[in-house]
Amino acid sequence: MSRTATLQDSLGAFGFSANIEATPRYQHSYHGRKGASVGCGQTQTKGLCAVTRKAADKTRREFLKTCGESTAAFVTGCQMQQDSRSFRKPNILFLFTDDQRFDTLRALGNAQIVTPNMDRLVQDGVCFTGAYIMGSMSAAVCMPNRAMLLTSRSLFHLKKDGAVVPPSDVLLPEALACAGYETFETGKWHQDAKALARSFSSADKIFFGGMNDHYKVPVHDFDASGNYPPEGVYCVEGTHSSELFSDAVIRFLRSRFSTGPFFAYVAYTAPHDPREMPREYLEMYDPASLPLPPSFLSEHPFDNGELRVRDEALAAWPRTPEEIRRHLAAYYAMITHLDTQIGRVLDVLDEMGLFSSTIVVFSSDNGLAVGRHGLMGKQSVYEHSVHVPLILRGPGIPKGEKRAALCYLNDVYPTLCDLADVAIPASVEGRSLAPVLRDGSASVRDALFFAYKNFQRAVRKDRWKLILYNVHGTKTAQLFDLEHDPWETQNLADDPAYARQKQELTVLMKDGLKTLGDKVDLEKPDWGVPEIPG
Repeated sequence: MSRTATLQDSLGAFGFSANIEATPRYQHSYHGRKGASVGCGQTQTKGLCAVTRKAADKTRREFLKTCGESTAAFVTGCQMQQDSRSFRKPNILFLFTDDQRFDTLRALGNAQIVTPNMDRLVQDGVCFTGAYIMGSMSAAVCMPNRAMLLTSRSLFHLKKDGAVVPPSDVLLPEALACAGYETFETGKWHQDAKALARSFSSADKIFFGGMNDHYKVPVHDFDASGNYPPEGVYCVEGTHSSELFSDAVIRFLRSRFSTGPFFAYVAYTAPHDPREMPREYLEMYDPASLPLPPSFLSEHPFDNGELRVRDEALAAWPRTPEEIRRHLAAYYAMITHLDTQIGRVLDVLDEMGLFSSTIVVFSSDNGLAVGRHGLMGKQSVYEHSVHVPLILRGPGIPKGEKRAALCYLNDVYPTLCDLADVAIPASVEGRSLAPVLRDGSASVRDALFFAYKNFQRAVRKDRWKLILYNVHGTKTAQLFDLEHDPWETQNLADDPAYARQKQELTVLMKDGLKTLGDKVDLEKPDWGVPEIPG
């Protein structure tokens, strides 16, 4: 039985009834600004645009002329690395979603949502329940976190908030290509075009940007030189983004001639707003039946520095239970539709006999509030914004297990290198999770640090989490016991009984942020930095 077929079984088991067939699009959006549609009137370029080996070699030669010595030394050692590795390297399929909160998989405890294919990955692999993003210095939270994933650099060492990846930062697909991998990309690319060109040997349906109408995604075909002029953009109107990018990776898998390993990076734009999906998926969810989260508030209790950013205008103030339930229904519907498309990709791996030899990674670039703490977006350091799903399954990886070890998304890069026996570049700052995969009691980080712009900082250690705010000179502290209060509803910061925990975390935060290269000085009244405009 195919994995996509399990959706019908899941619907019956969960009390839903829906005929999952091709249906007209349905747009579910609110009064927030929609992304502009670019160049959609142009003629679509036909066929899959793949770089030839000659063009790829030319691109690498040009890259070596412009990169720093450390990167050049790494790249010139590629042939030696390829020749010295004798074992069969695993394929890698990376499924990366957009704005998908940690708790939006049924297998992870959300009984309201239907995600049979994501659930299968949980059952087949290891789920890291302590996976987080580091934060963002930009309201476009996805941009730096995609850069951190691909480069394994830390937040404060990114160039232009991750919009540009300098040649000295070796990207994950670059490192894998040096080890003999065929590298492919489809979907959202929030970094510069030159970084994409030096990372992938082929690509299809590339979306440069942050968000757009899901049925009019402006895309480019691949150019090995990294040249993507505005006149090269086109739209495949009427095809949802999740289907468009899944189709692209399926074409790649079915058209490969190489018998060597591949790395396929599928960067979905769902479930990012605007909330658009085929109608039958929305009809699966009755807003009135969806429970509100315990942390639902009509408004955030104080100014966190980012209460009027674009994402927050997606729902009216004050938030109402009825509107938040409608948003949740649409959010879940987009995820279920996305889950179906992921199932199609997994089916092709099965059909081609590649499933057992392929590591599948599933994760997302950040979470989303959708009414929690009176917020709608991801511009905060609450759990709903920084806690993300992370699942690895494949050869050598245990099945049906969970790991509570704290980790960042930028730890995935060295982990995959270890699993594939690939040299880890010197520019990598993340820590391999391979020891945690082998031993469920192992850990690689004692604490995690988070930042949003220059007015929010946080630290988590064990069960405790401290958040500090400095907004226009007004300082606020929040202390949460995540073991007993995972929804972050009981602020213990001013309770004398928890003064020790607050003090210890404050000291830890100061030391940790300094080590990471943060310019904030918590001792100074203004934290020693200018506030970054919203």
